[in-house]
Amino acid sequence: MQPRMQNPAMILSGAMKPIQEIFKAAHTAGVEAETLELVHLRVSQINGCSACVDAGVKTGRKAGLTEERLGTVAAWRETPYFTPAERSALALAEAATRLADRPDAVTDEIWDAAATHFDEKQLAALVLMIGVTNMFNRLNATTRQIAGAWG
Repeated sequence: MQPRMQNPAMILSGAMKPIQEIFKAAHTAGVEAETLELVHLRVSQINGCSACVDAGVKTGRKAGLTEERLGTVAAWRETPYFTPAERSALALAEAATRLADRPDAVTDEIWDAAATHFDEKQLAALVLMIGVTNMFNRLNATTRQIAGAWG
């Protein structure tokens, strides 16, 4: 496999640093690193971004996610390995990633479930993580970035 080009955020001067700052900001709001990594991994799975799935598994391990949890995040609803807070974050991640699948993709029910576990600052971090992951997935999938090529 060969990428079509280098990641666009690496080609355009000044693009990568603000993206990395969004990731850093998301990690400063008090959401557990494991939860943010689960969200990143699930969004990347939905979008079929091999580079981000690969990176998500690696960063998930570093954050303390077990192989059980990493291996079953795609089926989180049918497994006992996730907390109620993680489940609400994963539901939010799926809904916000699949905006075109239905009107009002992020329903009040999904939002309210997340809001019972996370305060406004933490919700902001989750939404930022979901958004920046979706952006990276689109950059990487479009340019066919190779899983494992980034370390």
